[in-house]
Amino acid sequence: MADWAMIAHKLDDAASAARAIPQFSDKIEYSLEDAYRVQHLVVGRRILRGEKRCGMKMGFTSRAKMAQMGIEDMCWGRLTDGMIVEDGDSLSLSRYVHPRVEPEIAFLLKRELRFPCTAAEALAAVDGVAPAMEIIDSRYRNFRFSLEDVVADNASSSGFVVGPWHSPDRDLDNLGMVLEFDFRPVQIGSSAAILGHPVRSLVAAARLACEAGEVLEAGWIIMAGGATAAEALRAGIHVRNSVQSLGTVSFSVTE
Repeated sequence: MADWAMIAHKLDDAASAARAIPQFSDKIEYSLEDAYRVQHLVVGRRILRGEKRCGMKMGFTSRAKMAQMGIEDMCWGRLTDGMIVEDGDSLSLSRYVHPRVEPEIAFLLKRELRFPCTAAEALAAVDGVAPAMEIIDSRYRNFRFSLEDVVADNASSSGFVVGPWHSPDRDLDNLGMVLEFDFRPVQIGSSAAILGHPVRSLVAAARLACEAGEVLEAGWIIMAGGATAAEALRAGIHVRNSVQSLGTVSFSVTE
């Protein structure tokens, strides 16, 4: 049996040092259940260093994202407060291996959400909805990985930016979304690309959390998943996601 703690240690060290490492699936066979066990250990190391769990991210919820990565299954990762990038702030490329960004929608929970739940019940647990972006950064060489590899690596989640919160009592099913670099569109999509409706992603998050023995907690942020393919970041650019009826969220990139 593989040493899951050692794999978690290597992934955590790679993230801390912003250093690419080989894919584990090239040398070992491990299941999706094993991969989530590693993810739990990786994030646990961060929590031991003082970070706090603050939410969950959904991955591979759009056809564009699945096509880009050559993967067909939805996955999820854990968010901590150490991953937060404030709206309008800057981030340094030195913290990442090969970072990319994708436009998203975020939910803020006002009470815990358990599965089973309907879409209406999930939405009733939401305190706010906001334009958002996720910074993803696989720790694997050449951004190449199996589903098990990416899950172990916290579903490539490295940071997230959330814009102003709005009341959730608005239509979210087909909101136009424009990701811009230096105010020029690089990706154009719709919230409908997120499982057909982003609230479905929230229900899926509750289901996946339940399967892992977890509950979506009050105060948590749930990132619904990318609405478009991700774009590689480079130094010196301003990044903005504009979401119809929800406004904008942005950050800048330094060396």
